[in-house]
Amino acid sequence: MMMMMMMMVVMVMMMMMMMMVMMMMMMMMVVMVMVVMVMMMMVMMMMMMMVVMMMVVMMMVMMMMMMMMVVMMVMVMMMVMMVMMMMMMMMMMMMVMMVVMVMMMMMMMVMVMVMMVVMVMMMVMVMVVMVMMMMVVMMMVMMVMEVMVMMMVMMMMMVIMVMMMMMMMMMVMVVMVMMMMMMMMVMVMVMMMMMVIMVMMMMMMMMMVMVVMVMMMMMMMMMVMVMMMMMMMMMMMVMVMMMMVVMMMS
Repeated sequence: MMMMMMMMVVMVMMMMMMMMVMMMMMMMMVVMVMVVMVMMMMVMMMMMMMVVMMMVVMMMVMMMMMMMMVVMMVMVMMMVMMVMMMMMMMMMMMMVMMVVMVMMMMMMMVMVMVMMVVMVMMMVMVMVVMVMMMMVVMMMVMMVMEVMVMMMVMMMMMVIMVMMMMMMMMMVMVVMVMMMMMMMMVMVMVMMMMMVIMVMMMMMMMMMVMVVMVMMMMMMMMMVMVMMMMMMMMMMMVMVMMMMVVMMMS
C-alpha cells in the first residue's frame, strides 16, 4: 500500500515536471517568434530607406539631365540606367526576401511588390522614350554645332555656373521648355515616391497587426494548455484519492 502511494506521488511529480518543461518550451517559442518579427521589421525599414534614397538619386539625375547640355546627356543616361538597374535589383531582392520570410503569413505582400516592380518598369519605359527623343535632338544639334560641342566639352571641367550662363544667353527658349519638362518630371517623381512610401507604411501596419494576432494566438494556446494541465492534475488527484480510499477500505 505504501509502495502504491509512493508510486502515485512519483507519477504526479513527473507530470508536474513535464508540465514545466512544456511551459518553458511554449515560452521559448513565443520569444523566438517575437525575435523573428523584429528582425523582419528591421529588414523592412532598411528596404524602405534604400528605396526612398534611390528615388531621391533618380530625381537628382533627372534634374542634371535637364540642366546639362546635350553633350552630357549620354553620361547622364548611363547613370540613370545604372540607377534603374539598381532599383530593379532592389525590388527583386525585396520580393525574394518577402516570399522567403513571410510566405505563410501574407501573400498580399507579394502582390504589392509586383505592383511596385510594374511601377518601376513603367518609369524605365518613360526613360527609354526620353532617351530616344534626346538622341534625335543630339543628332540634329551635332550637325549644326560641332564647334560649340567641342567648346562645351572643354568647359565641362570648369564651373557649371558658367555653362548655365552660356546656355541662358544661347537659348532661353530651350531652357524654358526644359524647365517645364523638369517641373513635370519632378512632380511625377514626388507622386511616385509618395505612393511607394504609403505602400510601405501600409505593409508595416499589416506586419504589426499580424504580430499582435500571432501573439494573441500564442497566449490563447498557452492558456488552453494550462487549463488542460490543471484538469489532468485534478483528475490524477481524484484518482489517487479514490485509490487511497479503496486501499483503506481493503
